[in-house]
Amino acid sequence: MPSVNRVVMQRTSRRWLEELPLDEMDAAEVSGKFGRRFAFRSYARFRFPKHDICAGPYRGPGGEVLRFDLVLANQVWEHLDRPYAATRHVLEMLRPGGYFWLAVPFYIPYHGDPVDCSRWTARGLKNLLVEAGFDEDKVRAKQWGNRAAARRNFETPWPPPYDGDDLTNEPDFPICSWALAQA
Repeated sequence: MPSVNRVVMQRTSRRWLEELPLDEMDAAEVSGKFGRRFAFRSYARFRFPKHDICAGPYRGPGGEVLRFDLVLANQVWEHLDRPYAATRHVLEMLRPGGYFWLAVPFYIPYHGDPVDCSRWTARGLKNLLVEAGFDEDKVRAKQWGNRAAARRNFETPWPPPYDGDDLTNEPDFPICSWALAQA
């Protein structure tokens, strides 16, 4: 059962990504598994700590930077010590015209796995992407949340499962943010 925190983000992100020619794209995912639900030409997961996006772009056996049409990062960037450097490394791995999709929490409890460092609104994500080198006109960013979902984040077990909760958006109570940026 999905978390109420991610229902709107997942629905919107699926629509955004399905607008792309996914079956013609080579995709990479930073630590997560959100991308497994899509039919890419190829899909690779790069798990931390073996692959640390903060340390540099992912490389092949000959030391060459691996290139992708799409890089996905679901609920990862808040755990990075150096998110700006990581975003620059993703940009370096994208083929011309490639995409970077990322989703992050905003109003949720601390969750050190292994660390918990940052929070972004949709505007904050867009700013991070632009400062890292993405064209402002090629960044889409959204956020979602409401008071009821915010309250549920204090319940146990956490994260709260979706149980037909009200998904009305209250812009002053963002629970999560996500963005899709084109190189």
